[in-house]
Amino acid sequence: MMTLVDRALSLNPSFARGWYVSACLRHWAGQPELAIEHAEASLRLSPRAQVGFSFTIIGAAHFLSRRFDKAIAKLLLAIQEDPNYPPPYRFLASCYAHMGRLDEARVIVRRLRAITPLVAPSFSQIRNADHRELILTGLRLAAGEAE
Repeated sequence: MMTLVDRALSLNPSFARGWYVSACLRHWAGQPELAIEHAEASLRLSPRAQVGFSFTIIGAAHFLSRRFDKAIAKLLLAIQEDPNYPPPYRFLASCYAHMGRLDEARVIVRRLRAITPLVAPSFSQIRNADHRELILTGLRLAAGEAE
């Protein structure tokens, strides 16, 4: 899929949605820096688009790079944009947990549970096992399943 989206972007570098799709694919492939660059390109090209999805990708990419403070800022913006979209809550709860801010992590898990009963999906789309484990370890801490 990355090859296809790269080809589409080479043909039309102003294709905002293509940059967003590329950001998602790079995030899943374990390329957080490219994910951030491509999500930011999407936002520049289409500033009126729903920014919450791009902020989720940027926040998640910062999380995977262990830049938790930067991740928190973007994830809070994503939640503000769409308070019913579960992914930013998952990354935010995991961020707080990894930072030792367990009370805040548990508040986020409670908010997440109000949206969906599924706190920790498999994250099978995340190809890097270390990245998957980083997310899941934080979610388990945030949910009180591991101390």
